[in-house]
Amino acid sequence: MQEDMQFVLDTAKEGMDKAMEHLVKELNGIRAGKADPKMLNGIMVDYYGTDTPIAQVANINAPDARTIAIQPWEKTMIEPIERAIINSNLGFNPDNNGEFIRINIPALTEERRVVLGKQVHAAGETAKISVRNSRREAIDEFKKMEKDGLSEDLQKDGENDAQKLTDKFYKLIEEQVKTKESDIMTI
Repeated sequence: MQEDMQFVLDTAKEGMDKAMEHLVKELNGIRAGKADPKMLNGIMVDYYGTDTPIAQVANINAPDARTIAIQPWEKTMIEPIERAIINSNLGFNPDNNGEFIRINIPALTEERRVVLGKQVHAAGETAKISVRNSRREAIDEFKKMEKDGLSEDLQKDGENDAQKLTDKFYKLIEEQVKTKESDIMTI
């Protein structure tokens, strides 16, 4: 029974880890006014008929806080990369000089910062919902195990362990949201 209980907790932790990974990915996609090559992570480029992540066809860096520079490994890729950036709906206006692409990141307005702050909180809430769902699944599993012969004390211990895990992940989510929010609000 102990192995079964540990398996249930490990499964719940795995679900919570996935929720955290997704949150980090979501938060990286929300631009904070500073140039960051991670902003382009979700962009796919048509590389000879195959959708390929932009980082696999070009070198991407941020030479300063307001600029992203993209150096394609093949000059023929400049136009497809530029087109992919424009079509990505990130609101970037790439500047192509024939050698590389430069993206100037405009400063965020106060209104835009508030909107981005709401997006950050929404991503945090979504992550919390996923964590709660993992906890609920674990608790349901412990209740089934109790019907199959697990003692009530062990069942309650399992539920308490699932709650402790949930609290730990809630704290991590809050830290991620707070950090991203301060990045957005910093001018």
